[in-house]
Amino acid sequence: MATPLSILQQYWKYPAFRPLQEDIIQSVLSGCDTLALLPTGGGKSICYQVPALCREGVCIVVSPLIALMKDQVFQLKKRGIPAAAIYSGMSAREIDITFENACHDAYKLLYLSPERLQTDMAMARIARMNVNLLAVDEAHCVSQWGYDFRPPYLQIAEFRQHILPQTPLLALTATATPEVVRDIQDKLGFRSGSRVFQQSFERKNLSYSVLYEARKLDKLLSILKSVSGSGLIYVRSRKETKEIALLLQREGISADFYHAGLGLEERNQKQESWLQGRTRIMACTNAFGMGIDKPDVRLVVHLAPPDSLEAYFQEAGRAGRDGLKSYAVLLYTPSDADSLRRHLKQAHPGIEEVRRVYQALGSYSQIAIGAGRGESFPFDLQHFCVTYRFEQPAAYAALRTLEHEGWIALSDATGALPRVRIEANREALYDYQLRQPLADKVIQALLRLYPGIQREYMEVSLPTLARYAKTEVPALEQVLLAARQASILDYQPASAQPTMTFLQERVPPENLALDAKRLQFLRERAEQRIEAVIRYAETRHCRSRQLLAYLGEFGAKPCGICDICTGRNTAELSADAYEVLKSQIFTLLRQRQQSVQMLLNAFPSRQQPLVLQTLEHLLAEGMLAEAEDGSLCLL
Repeated sequence: MATPLSILQQYWKYPAFRPLQEDIIQSVLSGCDTLALLPTGGGKSICYQVPALCREGVCIVVSPLIALMKDQVFQLKKRGIPAAAIYSGMSAREIDITFENACHDAYKLLYLSPERLQTDMAMARIARMNVNLLAVDEAHCVSQWGYDFRPPYLQIAEFRQHILPQTPLLALTATATPEVVRDIQDKLGFRSGSRVFQQSFERKNLSYSVLYEARKLDKLLSILKSVSGSGLIYVRSRKETKEIALLLQREGISADFYHAGLGLEERNQKQESWLQGRTRIMACTNAFGMGIDKPDVRLVVHLAPPDSLEAYFQEAGRAGRDGLKSYAVLLYTPSDADSLRRHLKQAHPGIEEVRRVYQALGSYSQIAIGAGRGESFPFDLQHFCVTYRFEQPAAYAALRTLEHEGWIALSDATGALPRVRIEANREALYDYQLRQPLADKVIQALLRLYPGIQREYMEVSLPTLARYAKTEVPALEQVLLAARQASILDYQPASAQPTMTFLQERVPPENLALDAKRLQFLRERAEQRIEAVIRYAETRHCRSRQLLAYLGEFGAKPCGICDICTGRNTAELSADAYEVLKSQIFTLLRQRQQSVQMLLNAFPSRQQPLVLQTLEHLLAEGMLAEAEDGSLCLL
């Protein structure tokens, strides 16, 4: 049996594992349920891909993101590792064939969404497979305490208990608070002897800054002119991505924009240009960056704060993966706090509004009550809102609620290339080629360009195929459609539209089961996360220490390179003021341990920036210590 290191060297050409990767892999191979917490860029996928190749059988990977699944499969195939993904937008026949291939050991890794895992077909077929590992990516989605809770994740433990009781489970996430770490293990049904591996979230080369700027665009230009190298600019809307890119271009800065509403080929082209360094700056929504490994990003700027510190940590963490000095900057104004709180209200609609949107979905999809389970259909949100007179943000929030409650699944444009599988046997195929000269050229090109196309569906590039067949794309499409009509091949044209899938049979809106208590809990948790973001931006305390404490790492020393530690954004602290404040702080702490916020509340607001500076000095000089719960105490 090949060793993990030999597999890493053979397929990835890396000389050695990154920190903790080998420990996680050995834990999995010894049969232990394992939780791996590796920050952005820590190499999580290696931790299940390598053990999948160490053993006979297939690794089932549960992932919530279609784009990430497809990218992983593409990268694995490039390395010569057979892999496949099943996601919404595929035809029933494609899904059936992919599952059947997996039952016959055609793949080493099979990616599925948590919703797909619950279907009768998935459970029946996976029970027939030789599964060597169950990997759950983005595992924080299983926890109601987490920042991206998805109810279908709650069914994974029961699925495993009934279908794969002897199969080890590996859960992976980039960010999780201590309560989420405990909840992941509980909700996924970790067995005794399980292990948790956590790499420190500290990034010593990454300078975090929150800059108070009323003229954000002017400041952005100033930053880009003073910090060289590749960068990302995160904004909240698709419209803003284009506006920012055009502004930068007018200023002579190489820039482009990216969001999930672009077509596949355009997204791929933009992404590749940025990865190769032809584009310096990418203005983007949070749709950009997941699963992308570019080590030399020098700068990540947020023009507005995201909805959680977990999201901020992941997005900011895309800077400086090569270990060199890099910068993560949040441009902030007090009105940003108001915007976050306003957005929170929009994102959590009332139950009656959710029922109204659900009823309209039934009419829009023309699916009868009692039917529709597992059915997908193209879904244009803008057209839906115009048709049924919904405000788009409110309707989207209601759809997300329905998704969280397990009634539907939404996906952006699948972005799939056309997919083809040759279905005719050798004799029928030969006969068809003799009778159809142009089809003969196309079929020969398909067989030459896409080995395995007679066994599984392959994504094909129509321009490339047309060039090999010496024809034009419109003529090529006619050939493929005619061959499909003749049952020679199955041709699935590219889909540029988002899809919506009914996960349960459609019911009358009054029978729509919604967990009001859970929805209220989720709203309260979202509010807590937003308030944590606001505190991070408005508290004059070492940025790195704030983030680390939020993620459960207490007692870290001041980073020395954030805006607070370097003296930006702070008032001057005189020696006399320092001595007075130190004495007052010591008096308070002699009474009892207190959190930073409790100490701040004991002083007038105008003094609080100076109090924070004093605390920084006292901690740095070892006169105060931080307890495990984050409170401060005297030494």
